[in-house]
Amino acid sequence: MTRDPAPNPHATEEQVQAAYQDPKLANVLYHDWEADTYDEKWSISYDQRCIDYAVDRFRVATGGTGPYPTALELGCGTGFFLLNLMQGGVIERGSVTDLSPGMVEVAKRNAKSLGLDVDGRVSDAERIPYDDNSFDIVVGHAVLHHIPDVPAAMREVLRVLKPGGRFVFAGDPTRVGDLYARKLGQLTWWLTTNVTKLSPLSAWRRPQEELDESSRAAALEAVVDLHTFDPAKLEGMALGAGAVDVRAVTEEFSAALFGWPVRTFEAAVPREKLGFGWGMFAYRTWQRLAKFDQDVLSKVLPRDLFYNVLVTGSKPADPERL
Repeated sequence: MTRDPAPNPHATEEQVQAAYQDPKLANVLYHDWEADTYDEKWSISYDQRCIDYAVDRFRVATGGTGPYPTALELGCGTGFFLLNLMQGGVIERGSVTDLSPGMVEVAKRNAKSLGLDVDGRVSDAERIPYDDNSFDIVVGHAVLHHIPDVPAAMREVLRVLKPGGRFVFAGDPTRVGDLYARKLGQLTWWLTTNVTKLSPLSAWRRPQEELDESSRAAALEAVVDLHTFDPAKLEGMALGAGAVDVRAVTEEFSAALFGWPVRTFEAAVPREKLGFGWGMFAYRTWQRLAKFDQDVLSKVLPRDLFYNVLVTGSKPADPERL
């Protein structure tokens, strides 16, 4: 077996400049750089809060919760989706892949600390390094929008699935949702970083070097985010790859309108200024709004207006249909 490359969390200026012309290199550099702090940045945990979140996303997409004996997480990041699904009893044994060596390393480390049976490989989503018919399910969270050729990745997903196996991808941005989330984030960043220049609020301003680092990260993040999705077109990609029983659903409208400014504000002020009380307020408010979106707004608003899209489908039980 070819040895996986080592993480590179300290890219050179030359590498960063090259990444602006190479989205796969940008993904490797950005996610290697983020790997050790990614869970903290996105409030990812492996306790009941995130177990419930992951299992609920799976249930929203599929209507069920398994269990599935073997699973692959594509573009695993730190293992958030797979590891919490395993803890929630949806998946029994798992494998992870990511283009970023740093992310694969952290995902495997997280799995080990949780006592979960997980192996990992550094790989391109368009060339998955596992044999045909290997997995009962393939999952991914916030990954499809990073992949240059999504239809090719879908074909690979179907190749490694067993006949009748299922895929579930969650957490990718819709075209409309991404538009308002980015605008809200940009406005919140501008307001917060400028208001905290005022003397009475200077204690709320993060050190300039940290703000500069965040700005550089945001600039590279714009390179790694390659797609937004119309739900119907995403369904078409999956069907075109040969999937059956395909369905896309969306979620988070009021929750996204609240969540993106909050998340941006948190990134723009010193962490020590926001304590446990703030964290619980932000999480519980987002949680209530997400439930309102699901129970009420999803019944009256077009699905294209919501921020997140989830898509699921299956490999035909008859391989000849692929």
